[in-house]
Amino acid sequence: MTDPQEAIDATAAARATERDPRIEERTAGEVQEGIPFIGAGPGDPGLLTVTGRRLVEAADLVVHAGSLVNSDLLEAYCADAEQVSSVGRDLEELVPLMRDTYEAGRTVARLHSGDPAIYGAAVEQMDALEHEGVPTYLVPGVTSAFAASATLRTQLTLNGVANHVAFTRPQGKTLDPDDDHVGAFVGMGDVTTCLYLGTHAVGETMDRLLADGHDPETPVAVVYHASWPDEDVVEGTIETIGERLETAGYRASAMVVIGDAARKAGYERSYLYGDWANRGPDEGEADD
Repeated sequence: MTDPQEAIDATAAARATERDPRIEERTAGEVQEGIPFIGAGPGDPGLLTVTGRRLVEAADLVVHAGSLVNSDLLEAYCADAEQVSSVGRDLEELVPLMRDTYEAGRTVARLHSGDPAIYGAAVEQMDALEHEGVPTYLVPGVTSAFAASATLRTQLTLNGVANHVAFTRPQGKTLDPDDDHVGAFVGMGDVTTCLYLGTHAVGETMDRLLADGHDPETPVAVVYHASWPDEDVVEGTIETIGERLETAGYRASAMVVIGDAARKAGYERSYLYGDWANRGPDEGEADD
């Protein structure tokens, strides 16, 4: 096979001059020709989409994200398929496996945790497969931030509290300090900051926020294994959450939600179900 990086570079070069015609021909959720890259959701098998379930149930081979995908989901919907974990396997192994299986006439499904569009590393696999002549497409899933929001019984956006949502990650082995923007998002005040891939670094991240002068009383909620049977919630503030999480012993697989929306406090009634919703057409035109 072509070197995966060469395939990625070639695809990027083509995109600079040509638009993929499938963008106009196909819609999200539509079953298409090729290998689907499916969002398995945050954990609970019931949060796999209807289309996702249909595709994995029909698959001969399911390549999945190891322990990040609930084994109950694999047992419920993929029992008749060959199951291969992608953990510890690089593109040089995964791409030929999926390509050869597909070209042999067998049905392949690639199962990512959450939604593959959020820290999923799906596109590099898709580009490598497409370069090998194997079509691919994305099937959206429920990302862990949304499951955490449901667990916390709140919204990530709340009128008068949070007008924006940031999906981000903290600095570490794979992210340089200059690319860590957690402090900037928290500093905006009306942003709910959802921290992915950072459970192990919560204490360090909060220490940096405190050193930068952020309000130590800013609410923080950490939802471990959102929607899994062993789900747990640790609540606190920028000042206290690091110690509380360390006591709980969680170092991975948690969503960190920073901001007032995490505590559902101080929001205002929206205009949607008030007088604004009942205004007449003349009033609406007058506002334009």
